[in-house]
Formats: sequence, C-alpha cells, structure tokens
Amino acid sequence: MAEERRDQRGVRDARDGAQDVGESWGRSARPEEAEAWEALVATARRTVSDGLVVGTSGNVSVRVGDTVLVTPSGVPYDRLTPDDVTGVDLTGAQVLGALVPTSELPMHLAVYRATDAGAVVHTHAVHATAVSTLVPELPLIHYMAAALGGPVRVAPYATYGTAELAENMLQALTDRTACLLQNHGTIAYGTTLDQAYDRTAQLEWMSHLWLKASAVPGLSPTLLSEGQVAEVGERLRGYGQRG
Repeated sequence: MAEERRDQRGVRDARDGAQDVGESWGRSARPEEAEAWEALVATARRTVSDGLVVGTSGNVSVRVGDTVLVTPSGVPYDRLTPDDVTGVDLTGAQVLGALVPTSELPMHLAVYRATDAGAVVHTHAVHATAVSTLVPELPLIHYMAAALGGPVRVAPYATYGTAELAENMLQALTDRTACLLQNHGTIAYGTTLDQAYDRTAQLEWMSHLWLKASAVPGLSPTLLSEGQVAEVGERLRGYGQRG
C-alpha cells in the first residue's frame, strides 16, 4: 500500500496552498478538461466500488489533447472534487492543479507516448495480482483474451513509480492493450475511460476464472491455442452494433 501512504502530508500541504500553487502553474481547467476530470473521478470511484482497488492503491488517467489528467497521490477518490483537477503535459511537468500526481505517473506517460491511448487504468485487483505471482503469462483460459490482443503477459517486477517498471510494462504491452505487473497489479489502456476500465475488469475476470479452474484437485483446465484466440480476435472486429 505504499502508493496509498505516499505524500499524505504533502497532499494536505498542497490542499492548504492550492490557490497559490495552482496560479503558479498558469491556467485553469478548460471546459473539456473539466468534463474529462469528472469522468475520470467516476471511473476511479468505480474501481473501488467494484473491488479492483483498495483505498487509493490504483490510479486512473485520461488524455485531453496534450494534457494528461491523472488521479493525485494518496487522496481517497470519494474526496476528489472538481477543484482537485490534476494534470501534466507529456513530459510530466504539472500544468493543472495543486495536488501531487500519482506516483505511477511514469507508467501512464509511457503508455501515452508509445500508443494511441486515450485513457489508462491501473489497479491492484486481487485475482490478477495473484496470477502475476504464479506464471509469466495468463494461460489462455478464455477466448476473451483476444479482446486484449492475445495472451496477457506479466511484466517483470520493479519498484513502483520507477522508469524500470514503466519499461518492463511497455515490453509486456507490445501488441496488447493490457498486462499484468508481477507482484503488483494490472494496467490496461483504451481509447476511452470506459474501454480502459472494461479491459481491466475483463482481465480480472479471466484471472479469477483461471485460478478457480486450476484449484480443482486432480484436474487441469483445458486451454485454448493462440490460433483459436486469434480467430476470435478477427470475429471481434465486427462485434457489436453498427452505425
């Protein structure tokens, strides 16, 4: 829970001086940023209510133009208000708000720099994190792995908030939209907050499924081949309503 404890005092100090510090960063949130912040906070709260996060042990971001709005470090999501909007540019320089951005900012920015992501969700979901301690890749227990680009890899462990972790994550995300972080959690991205969240939830569900099936004494779950999953990936391209 290091992320939850980090900079609690600093966050309180930042709140006390929010007006002065915010003014020194130059501008107020634009209408589209304010709207995106509202959606980001709703998504962050959903990670808690759906059991993917305990306390503030995950983080959420959304890109608006060249600005990345991100949850602040160590602030419970139910306490975030429209005045707490926190944003950085793609170099990590803070351009909005007075609160310290999440300690996992390097991971979020690495995703935005390397992909066309519009939003990123990071959690410590219990089943997915458990899987990250057991295998180098989530076994193909269900065809919905295709929705994440194929077999979900596990990024090797590195200390949270470091460039090493961000690099390990990017390697695991090659041709994928989600990965596991060894002994840590999950990260997923999408074009929207809803898509990034749905991919996170899907990864947690598949992890839970594999753990349940693997726990049956004397039996091993049937797994799919990469070819079978790739076939589903082609079918998913036309899935859903048109127009």
